[in-house]
Amino acid sequence: MEQKYLTIKQAATLLGVSSLTLRNWDKKGKLVAHRHPLNNYRVYLRAEIDKLLNKIEADPHERKKLKINFIEES
Repeated sequence: MEQKYLTIKQAATLLGVSSLTLRNWDKKGKLVAHRHPLNNYRVYLRAEIDKLLNKIEADPHERKKLKINFIEES
């Protein structure tokens, strides 16, 4: 059975970015984290991470575009 939620470390590994990058994206509203009800840790919906990965895989330059867009919108 596939996990519905991923930890910040799992999500960062899948996306090829650091946990700090995900925290920054969350603060800026770029990729919204949910909170675990017991410990309040950030967790990410697997479906949202998969959607972002599919977008990146569909266009090899998408990762660079995402990085540039996130920097420009800061």
